[in-house]
Amino acid sequence: QVHLVESGGGLVQPGGSLRLSCAASGSIFKIHVMGWYRQAPGKQRELVAVITSGGSTNYADSVKGRFTISRDNAENTVYLQMNSLKPEDTAVYYCNAEVQSTSWRIPAGYWGQGTQVTVSS
Repeated sequence: QVHLVESGGGLVQPGGSLRLSCAASGSIFKIHVMGWYRQAPGKQRELVAVITSGGSTNYADSVKGRFTISRDNAENTVYLQMNSLKPEDTAVYYCNAEVQSTSWRIPAGYWGQGTQVTVSS
């Protein structure tokens, strides 16, 4: 079993910053891709940023230049540094990981519980 635990969400004013973290634990052989998704009320879940085990990254156009995704492979942790936050960034942010477990070598997707980010004055 693989578990993702997120933290770092909260309430910030427009222009503020937050740093989200997501730590993976369990029977992990390798985490190939980790990413962040978000879902606002009444909207579909959307990709925010992803990072591969080799460090390649990709961002949604709406966050490009403001958010930075990074990972610590030794700690099986992914981070999302969010700067210049806007009200439209308000959403529940979910961590996602493609994990190759020690017992099931085909990579499978896992989700964190989500952390609320609210940007409001």
